[in-house]
Amino acid sequence: MEWISNLFEQYGYFVLIFGLFAESLALPFPGELAMAISGHMSTFGSLDISIIIFCSFFGAIAGTTVTYYFGYKLGTPFFEKYGRFFFLNQERIIKITKWFNKYGNKLILVSYFIPGLRHFTGYVSGILRIRLGTFFFYNFTGGLVWVLAYVMIGKIFGIKIEQFLHIISQYSIAAIIVLVVGVVIGFHIKHNKQAIIDWIRTLSWLK
Repeated sequence: MEWISNLFEQYGYFVLIFGLFAESLALPFPGELAMAISGHMSTFGSLDISIIIFCSFFGAIAGTTVTYYFGYKLGTPFFEKYGRFFFLNQERIIKITKWFNKYGNKLILVSYFIPGLRHFTGYVSGILRIRLGTFFFYNFTGGLVWVLAYVMIGKIFGIKIEQFLHIISQYSIAAIIVLVVGVVIGFHIKHNKQAIIDWIRTLSWLK
């Protein structure tokens, strides 16, 4: 925490942009901790929370978009040969591909909350030639929810950030389930908006 705090004092919001961009490329950077610390710093007025959210989101999305492009353009043969330089060996590609086959494109949505997965879903999405619009939709949505969650954790829990992040890592599956249920409910409401309005009107009429 002290190291990241010093980075913010020296480089400000650029820590979030370049740090989360680098993490999306599977380079070592504690993105979740950085967002949480920046959220905590916003309570003192040293950083603006709206700019924190924008910079974090931009860095993460830019990074995953680049990895998608690499995967799409270079394909499986390249990563089978040189994937070790990207921490993406053949075994990991096969494993993530199986997860895509099992869970579909929604895996992109929840991958941000799974350490060790979000760094590689962009590459594998490109390798599998997932439609660009579909990738953008799930990637942008998942990225925004992820950024908002960790920035607000820092803002709310302050100096207990590290302890709280440890708890989250232990119960990440439960968090994913809650997120997926929320997204499903949101889609259902969006696509059945008129039916819900008619149902409410009917209830009002019965009263």
